[in-house]
Amino acid sequence: MNDSARVQEYLAEAYRLVSYKQGERYITTSALAEAVGVTAPAVTRMVRRLKDDGYIEHEPYKGIALTPLGEREALLSIRRHRLVERFLVDVMGFGWHEVHDTADDLGAVVSDRIVSRMEELAGYPKRCPHGEPIPTPDGVMPQVIDTALQDVQVGEEYVLSRVYTHDPEMLLYIEHLGLQVGKRFRLVERAPFNGPLQLQIDDVVHHVGHELAGILRVCKPEEFEL
Repeated sequence: MNDSARVQEYLAEAYRLVSYKQGERYITTSALAEAVGVTAPAVTRMVRRLKDDGYIEHEPYKGIALTPLGEREALLSIRRHRLVERFLVDVMGFGWHEVHDTADDLGAVVSDRIVSRMEELAGYPKRCPHGEPIPTPDGVMPQVIDTALQDVQVGEEYVLSRVYTHDPEMLLYIEHLGLQVGKRFRLVERAPFNGPLQLQIDDVVHHVGHELAGILRVCKPEEFEL
């Protein structure tokens, strides 16, 4: 991965981490290091560079926060990545468990013209294969309304909105259950003390453990847009 691509990766991961914190601007450098998969000294060097380039603010004991410039760069990087993922799945026939790392590599080098063509061939998608919204060309992130699966009411019908993982084995297992982004199901029962949840998917009841339920975001059918 070249130097520019590495900067884009850091900014995109920083944006993703902040988006999961619901209102909190700052993230820790250790969280960023874990998300990118680097050591503490490596993330420290990159944080220093990103700060010098005006992409982030760094406050001791609070962490780092994206500046407006850094957020815009992150959003454009995320847009390229998610459109490449959609192209790989919808046009080239890859599975949703295969495309994250490849999209990282391709998204860092393809031109805006090629990405626009990918978007057209994929049918102008609004979400990536994992349900995350695709930013607009001018760097605006659409808002998605959803809730963690373990926090919703039993007995209601829901739609799988997003999955908070790129782990291939977990994605394959979710697919094996019959779930995909946009799929309807019913939450039948929730066992106490962080026990498994029962999901009715296509008239078949499946048991989903607490760990897996923690990465599934759901919404009511009328709230889902794809």
